[in-house]
Amino acid sequence: MADDTAQSTRVVGLLATLVRWVGLVIALILAIHVLLTIGNANPANWITDFFRTWADPFALGFKDLFLSNPGDDPKLRVLVNYGLAALFWLVGSNILSRLIRRLA
Repeated sequence: MADDTAQSTRVVGLLATLVRWVGLVIALILAIHVLLTIGNANPANWITDFFRTWADPFALGFKDLFLSNPGDDPKLRVLVNYGLAALFWLVGSNILSRLIRRLA
């Protein structure tokens, strides 16, 4: 019986750690996309394209949360929208990880 409890505790711990790492990797992808955009990276470069391609679906509803007005800087829009998405993934994965540990 003690072996079952120890094994389930390890599985829950592994799951919680996996959730946190996934959130961290997604937030990192979003942050790199923001940095490449703000830094005027070549949009035709495969690295820039890679991060833009992966960042778009992970931005969820934040991608177009704040729209720019005519004359506004589109880089600021990317910074705010994708930055908020990165924070969402960091905070959300942290909360979910803690919840998984507590419910187990």
